[in-house]
Amino acid sequence: MSCSPRLRLATPAAAHAQALMDLVNRNLPTLGYIAWAQQPWTLARAQRFCARALGFVDAGEDIVFHVFAGHAPDAPLIGRIDLHSFDLEVPRAEIGYVGDATVQGQGLMREAVLSVLDFAFELGFARVEAISELSNHRALRFAQSLGMVREGTLHHRERGVHGELVDQALFAAWPKLAGNS
Repeated sequence: MSCSPRLRLATPAAAHAQALMDLVNRNLPTLGYIAWAQQPWTLARAQRFCARALGFVDAGEDIVFHVFAGHAPDAPLIGRIDLHSFDLEVPRAEIGYVGDATVQGQGLMREAVLSVLDFAFELGFARVEAISELSNHRALRFAQSLGMVREGTLHHRERGVHGELVDQALFAAWPKLAGNS
């Protein structure tokens, strides 16, 4: 899926495994809140992760995009965005994102996430939520920069990467409707 002249969003593929491994390993110091990125990755782990993500997509459980900086076949992988935890009765989903710190400040991940939010609303979702630990200030600022509204704090909602109970902030976005901002 073309996102913009600067970005390409693609469904996970086996061919992305090396680039995903490199992305995770290059960014380990900045991924302290991402449970699946706490240790260096091997190529085999990246291959399993890509296959599992594609399985979730094929099963209709998640929508996952790998974010590439450009449209060339060798464009660098700079992030991953997923829509998950669907509640189709609302309809609602959660969004997750991981970006490459080496391109931080260029607006690339912001542009990609906004594109995925627009895509979710085109699919008919009435609400997309982002949930981040209260101590993850970078993620809280990013959600706000997307125009998401902070709705509250969820106390002791999950276990953190070290097993402790953590409080999380709930952000949400809605489709832009006439007269609704």
